[in-house]
Amino acid sequence: MFVRIVCLLVVTFTRGHALHTDMSRVNDWGNGRFEGHITFPIHGEAVGGWECIVTFSEPVTGLSEWMGDIIKHSSDNKVYVLVNKPHTGIQTDGQTLDITIQASYTGSKAPTATAELINLAHDGMKPPTISVDDGTKYNYNEVLMKSIMFYEAQRSGKLPADNRITWRGDSSLLDQGDNGEDLTGGWYDAGDNIKFGFPMAATTTILSWGLLRYKDAYTHSGQLDNMYDCIRWSLEWLLKCHTGTNELYVQVGDGKSHSIWDRPESMTTRQPAFKVDASKPGSDVAGEYAAAMAAGYLAFKDKDPVFAAKLLEHAKQINDFAVAHKGKYSDSVTAAAEFYRSVDYNDELSWAGAWLYKATNETKYLTQAETYYVAGPSWGQSWDDKTAGCQVLLYEETGKDKYKQDIESTFQDWMPGGSVPYSPQGLAFRSQWGSLRYTSNMAFIALMAADDGLHATSYRDWAKSQIHYALGDTGRSFMCGFGVNPPVKPHHRGASCPTLPAPCGWADQTKKAPNPHVLYGALVGGPDGSDGYVDSRQNFQSNEVACDYNAGFQSAVAGLESLFLRGMLSSS
Repeated sequence: MFVRIVCLLVVTFTRGHALHTDMSRVNDWGNGRFEGHITFPIHGEAVGGWECIVTFSEPVTGLSEWMGDIIKHSSDNKVYVLVNKPHTGIQTDGQTLDITIQASYTGSKAPTATAELINLAHDGMKPPTISVDDGTKYNYNEVLMKSIMFYEAQRSGKLPADNRITWRGDSSLLDQGDNGEDLTGGWYDAGDNIKFGFPMAATTTILSWGLLRYKDAYTHSGQLDNMYDCIRWSLEWLLKCHTGTNELYVQVGDGKSHSIWDRPESMTTRQPAFKVDASKPGSDVAGEYAAAMAAGYLAFKDKDPVFAAKLLEHAKQINDFAVAHKGKYSDSVTAAAEFYRSVDYNDELSWAGAWLYKATNETKYLTQAETYYVAGPSWGQSWDDKTAGCQVLLYEETGKDKYKQDIESTFQDWMPGGSVPYSPQGLAFRSQWGSLRYTSNMAFIALMAADDGLHATSYRDWAKSQIHYALGDTGRSFMCGFGVNPPVKPHHRGASCPTLPAPCGWADQTKKAPNPHVLYGALVGGPDGSDGYVDSRQNFQSNEVACDYNAGFQSAVAGLESLFLRGMLSSS
């Protein structure tokens, strides 16, 4: 007997739906074995990973094929679920996916079958919508909502029941310290699957500062509760990292993970953890942890006094450790030096002192802040440089003219005509590595300095111009999932991987198609000094995302929204 059955599909993909077909031709070898071809011409959109569900009319056994892997089958052996192999998942528009199946049957003739192909480039996540449109040019309320969602996409550990990022799941549940201390939780730093404590703490401080200063913006946007959840997620991890009086974990994971392109949910082994202590100090990272916790205390002292008190207690202890055992953490933790090498620790000791003074009103902390203060204009606020932030904090707390002069000198450098160069379309271009990150941070600092009575009009107009550059004034948005022509291929492992159960690998990093998952709210690194930008996963210098990229940006947007609500936002 010789019968040919072919499964032929000629319909076009509909976003979020599967393709179906009836199998119609098979090679029946007459000995209880058959071979079938399940053929899917790809039309309408690319496939970024696939699942194929084959349902036979009769039980089959010994099924084999070469395009995918069998991940499960029904107890009666009638239904088989296949998922693509790493090298077969990406199918471009116009290609044909041909799955050849061989199996055994017990009846008088080969069974018939139906097949369903699911494109795992879709996660089914509905685009988020904001209930309040504030009427501004870029709807700051929507920006705030989506930026907070970016931090939710960066979560590590056991996710909460109300997780809004449908393509994210529990991950890195084995993270622990040398003696089994629980280090699960926190945020993945960027487009990788590593947790770096220094930039995470710096991010938390800036986000908390923005909440403290511009709480009205979060309230008006309906994002206040989400914002509290946002910073609490990182603060709870920072607390876990303080495992001893003079012991602080500062990193989980290392550079070896950069040789792997995969989603965090697929990490099934324990990651290395790194700490600073009395013999291998890190005044910079400890100072930043203390600052983040002190700022967190201020944010939560009325909302959750018990949690706030815990933050303040640990902030004081960690600050004492930072001052008593001086040293740069990247000299102690060489695994961090390749990624986040510290230049100095004096700015963090001043920063920690200023925040603790703000939290406690104890004079010793103000003395510490002024003792370690780094005078002169600031290069720019960043995860490693807190001088601009210290200028504002100390001017607010003391009113001293020297801090005012340093703020003014800083912005004389940053504003047009100063030492910071500008792109043709008006971006203050401090560095190619995260160009938008630096200008966004300084926009936030400028808004606060303006609130403190310094050059209010010019500082606010400048801050607005820099944030609006990122949101679309050049004709494109640099924030994923927002505005006109936003990035669709940010350098980000999780967002680039197809939906589980499809595997993920380097082919997903190099594919031309957009990421399967929209990384809502993520600010990419940004353009070069000539406004040039290419939306490519391979260009991590311009197109990676990171927690610290969004921190000053989000807080600056909150500042602009607050100005709008107070009727103080210029229309220029």
